[in-house]
Amino acid sequence: MNNNLRNNRNKSNVNNRYGLYFLGLVAGLYCVLCLFNPQKTYNSLKLSWDITISIIPILFIVVLFMGLLNYFLKFKTIGKHLGKESGIKGWLLAIFAGILNLGPVYVWYPLLKNLRDKGMKAGLVTAFLYNRAIKVPLLPIMTFYFGIEFVVVLMIYMVAASIVQGKVIDMVERHRQI
Repeated sequence: MNNNLRNNRNKSNVNNRYGLYFLGLVAGLYCVLCLFNPQKTYNSLKLSWDITISIIPILFIVVLFMGLLNYFLKFKTIGKHLGKESGIKGWLLAIFAGILNLGPVYVWYPLLKNLRDKGMKAGLVTAFLYNRAIKVPLLPIMTFYFGIEFVVVLMIYMVAASIVQGKVIDMVERHRQI
């Protein structure tokens, strides 16, 4: 237990260091670019700031949701519904959650990471992300332009492909753990 805690701290320190290196590299590049074209550099920084401000409410909601998940969901529950023993129920849950989710994908990354840390299979994460491409609100428009047959066949192929991709990811995970 103590060695695991120490190893996790070491990984965290290395990740923090890389994050600082990356931040320093980006800041350095902005300084260099500012020498060549100050107006475009300013516009780029302004755009980055505007994007950051626009996603702060979303990030707040994600952090709140993750906190609630951590409080209410236990490892056993995640393992039962989304873990290695979840079976077809886990696949169906991941597929339907992927299809029905809303919002930008970057909002889901921290939440999915949290679920992975609690025992969610990597293949189910893959299926969830893959099925995000099926947008329920856009299905009527897609049907109008391409026809119902095309849309149904495409959705079947996308769901099937998500399962295949998920199974491949699970095999890679198993091989990596060996």
